[in-house]
Amino acid sequence: MKESLFDRSRLRVRPLAERDHDMTVENVLSLDAETPPCDQLDLPKLAASIAQARQNEREVIVLMGAHLIKLGLSRFLIDLMRRDMVTCLGMNGACVIHDFELALVGATTESVARYIRTGEFGLWQETGQINDIVNEAGERGFGEAVGEAIIARALPYREVSLLAAAATLGVPATVHVGIGYDIIHEHANFDGAATGRASYRDFLTFTEHVRQLDGGVFLCLGSAVMGPEVYLKALSMARNVEHQEGREIRRITTAVFDLADLGDDVHTEVPKSDPRYYFRPYKTVLVRTVADGGESFYIRGDMSMTIPALHREVVKRLE
Repeated sequence: MKESLFDRSRLRVRPLAERDHDMTVENVLSLDAETPPCDQLDLPKLAASIAQARQNEREVIVLMGAHLIKLGLSRFLIDLMRRDMVTCLGMNGACVIHDFELALVGATTESVARYIRTGEFGLWQETGQINDIVNEAGERGFGEAVGEAIIARALPYREVSLLAAAATLGVPATVHVGIGYDIIHEHANFDGAATGRASYRDFLTFTEHVRQLDGGVFLCLGSAVMGPEVYLKALSMARNVEHQEGREIRRITTAVFDLADLGDDVHTEVPKSDPRYYFRPYKTVLVRTVADGGESFYIRGDMSMTIPALHREVVKRLE
């Protein structure tokens, strides 16, 4: 029996000017903004590993969730890219949406609780432009296409855009999408094949950078599922190829930035009877993938404290 499909042509899509935003460019912190104190003792060690990796021309790879952007922390990552301290910046689809909206209208983030009641959540005209960009990406990846579009269109607030900065600086920006996860998948102009093609190209770009990760650093910033899962598959592929050439990817420094209380020992895997076992950043990033020669750090705390503190520690070692 053939199943019926939802008719997207019936959707009413409103302009962003009619949406109430929870965040604007005024909330994007400057590099010298006063931020809450951070007493994470492992931050100086992690910063030293990052600086050493780049001095040795090794990779510093980031996978991030969108909360970092919503907290107004984009400038700290942009500055690290400018200083050549990040060699590959990976993100989920929500990051692209918030980054693009900020660059376009200087505001982002809607109230899910408010707009889901009337069926308006995610249905905003200008945000759907991301689909048009990706549909026309051709042989480019998702992140590259959107970053170049932000620059080409001279969007008024592009100076706070991670994607625009990456495109300008030549830093690969990879986008790892799950179909149905993002509001632009609601729109009638969403093409799953085009998005899959562009996002999978980004995955292969990301994996090639992971192939060079021995002696480098991997940072998982506020991503509980996408970050550890994409990293895990990419590392398996990379190790497979490197082993065939007689090389290894073992000397990896990893770090997870998150809020969950993982206890005192974050370097030993807990049994399946422990709820912490199912927190993927713990078992994947902090334990399993560094078990044969790497080291890991868990930076627990609100990223409005920990990201600026990491930035300061890295810059201190450069200057």
